[in-house]
Amino acid sequence: MEDDRRQKLDQLRARGIEPFPHEYPGVVSSEEVRDQHGHLEAGEETEAAYRVAGRLAARRGHGGQAFLDVVDRSGKIQVQAKKDVLGDESFDTLTSLDLGDLIGIDGTAFKSRRGELSLRATDWKLLAKSLLPPPDKFHGLEDVETRYRRRELDLIANEETRELFILRSKTIAAIRRWLDARDFLEVETPVLQPLYGGALARPFTTHHNALDRELFLRIAPELYLKRLIVGGLERVYELGKDFRNEGLSPKHNPEFTMLEWYEAYADYGDIARELEELVAHVASEVGYAGDIDFSAPWRRVTLRDAILERTGIDVLAHRDRDALVAAAKEKGIALDPTEVWPQLVDELLSKHVEPELIDPTFVTDYPVELSPFAKAHRTEPGLVERFECFAGGMEFSNAFTGLNDPDEQRARFEAQQRHSAAGDDEAQPYDESFVRALEQGMPPTGGIGVGIDRLVMLLSGRTAIREVVLFPALRS
Repeated sequence: MEDDRRQKLDQLRARGIEPFPHEYPGVVSSEEVRDQHGHLEAGEETEAAYRVAGRLAARRGHGGQAFLDVVDRSGKIQVQAKKDVLGDESFDTLTSLDLGDLIGIDGTAFKSRRGELSLRATDWKLLAKSLLPPPDKFHGLEDVETRYRRRELDLIANEETRELFILRSKTIAAIRRWLDARDFLEVETPVLQPLYGGALARPFTTHHNALDRELFLRIAPELYLKRLIVGGLERVYELGKDFRNEGLSPKHNPEFTMLEWYEAYADYGDIARELEELVAHVASEVGYAGDIDFSAPWRRVTLRDAILERTGIDVLAHRDRDALVAAAKEKGIALDPTEVWPQLVDELLSKHVEPELIDPTFVTDYPVELSPFAKAHRTEPGLVERFECFAGGMEFSNAFTGLNDPDEQRARFEAQQRHSAAGDDEAQPYDESFVRALEQGMPPTGGIGVGIDRLVMLLSGRTAIREVVLFPALRS
């Protein structure tokens, strides 16, 4: 099959046809042609001329006439090729091209007698010779491993995949528009960091040869964004890649896209209302029509009550590891006695509560041990003003009223060091430069992180993060 295509490549070159030209200006999308002429009646002709381009997906016909399907990003358009219009040689060359070849078509719009909008080709050009056959057009590309490892084939074969990643792009664009309209500044902070922070996670480590020092791929941009708040930028956001050295699962990819924004003079209640508004806005912009109800207000439940409802365990009544392990055992729940107390609470939440939260739900007011950067709760001792938001059985955002007392932040870092010494390899390392920034004075601030991959999962109805990441991490 490949040999036949390479023979055709040689034949084209021998005839003076360049199979890989430099450009083809003036192309419009097939969608634009449909928008302009979708109203035509069957058999109706126009003199409206267009230039389209795309991949040759199907060919049918005989004698002096053929119909070709040309597919671009916006969909498919039918092309009518006639020998008495194109001439014998041009017609024969066009109709002998292989499926998968990229071609450009000049033509006029009309509706076929069967009612399909088409272009009658007046000229054409080969734009790239495909040396490998496309996936089976009848069965698509169904092998999951191949779809992920060779996403280009998945996009060629499956219209649904193209639509998914167009939805992802529209989601990100709608988020940016929403934030920009509210006077947030988009900023960029380091991905390579001398000290990781802003989340409880294991980092990827690398080495900078020129500086001869260890660096980390960021697990979150949080601490740098807060330093910008200290500097007076007041409303900032970053939309980019984070990296966490953790296992693969339907909800976890080690490289993922995160939105974080921080807002001076706001608290976690303000951020919750903004998240409700933002997600509802994005759902509307991308035409979401699924079963999850994103309309505000979303349910709010404290972390203590959420775990108590599902397990019968009051985690705040058992504030040390041994007591919590014993309380769980009484309820028939086995917890790892080697983990520290915050890890056990997180396990109860993730295994027993998270899968049951389908409509958007704010789980609020976390123990301070789980939240090293959140401000102490103004009425509940031992808790902080933090929420995580869940939907579709997974967490997709995390927010809090930011801790801006430098002495308290220093004490939190020291507590994290004790957790690390006790075996928590995801504990937050001590960051003196961040404490020094807080000593300059940070105003009351609310902040949030929103997982873009998981938000796209919710908006597209997908259940695996690998579906919504163009090139996910895979085992070798």
